[in-house]
Amino acid sequence: MELLGIHHLSAITANAQQNVDFYTKILGMRMVKKTVNQDDPSVYHLFYGDEIGNPGTELTFFEIPRAGQNHNGNNSISTTSLRVPNDEALKYWEKRLSDYDVDHEGIIEQNGRKVIPFKDFENQRLTLVSDENNNGVAGGTPWESSEADPNFGIIGLGPIHLTVPELKPTEAILTSLMGFRIARVYKHHETGMDVQVYETGKGGTGAEVHVHVREDLPKERLGRGGVHHVAFRVENEEKIRQYLEQLNEIGIGNSGFVDRFYFRSVYFREPNGILFELATDGPGFATDEDAEHLGESLALPPFLEDRRDQIEQNLKPIDYRP
Repeated sequence: MELLGIHHLSAITANAQQNVDFYTKILGMRMVKKTVNQDDPSVYHLFYGDEIGNPGTELTFFEIPRAGQNHNGNNSISTTSLRVPNDEALKYWEKRLSDYDVDHEGIIEQNGRKVIPFKDFENQRLTLVSDENNNGVAGGTPWESSEADPNFGIIGLGPIHLTVPELKPTEAILTSLMGFRIARVYKHHETGMDVQVYETGKGGTGAEVHVHVREDLPKERLGRGGVHHVAFRVENEEKIRQYLEQLNEIGIGNSGFVDRFYFRSVYFREPNGILFELATDGPGFATDEDAEHLGESLALPPFLEDRRDQIEQNLKPIDYRP
């Protein structure tokens, strides 16, 4: 496989309104699509990103109102990184997070980059990472109407962190099947343990997976504040179908071809049970909405449109004024 980088990441929230307030008002991301979970249209699926939700900038949330708190542990996507333009931007964000009483660790160094580890209102584990010296996959463009200063705005997803009890099975899938290559190893700032860095495509902050090996942790129990899956960028539908053939040839269970309307996908689990998705760069979020008004109304894929009235009745309205 020749993957282009990280496409999107999907997490769990128990409160859509608070989620919108945190990610649009505090983090200044644009809500580029307000839609529903296509597998369960009774709940929201919210997408945040850069000015038009370019691939590699999308952080998404499924709302599960009764979800219990995530129990952090092994076999998990354990931290989500968000890229900012440079080290100067981190100084802006350190003050902004403090001003909004967001739990954060201040500016530290990780893997040779300046970062700020922090948590959202549901203890979602997040990290702001500086693109100061990034020579790999380019970031997106912050929304000009952002509530945060767009000069320092979030420009996409950064390295995705996995925590697993065994390295070799996950490494085999990343390198032998998915085309990742080992880039470096660094010591984690809290545990002092080795973290393996794998990169794909042009590399850099938008194309890395960091793998933590923790034999001492129980298996994670997914809930609010946890991550459901991570998706990686594939050029087009033709490539998706080729990768699907590869998965079937080597006997890896998968979802088959899935048309998500805004992109095409295939899902599978790596050996430690973490859910991966391969997703195409297009068609994109402006397929059914004008780019100037993304996220302002409930968008439904065509196969759900005839159920709009019922779906809207089951959803609690979200107050969002971009």
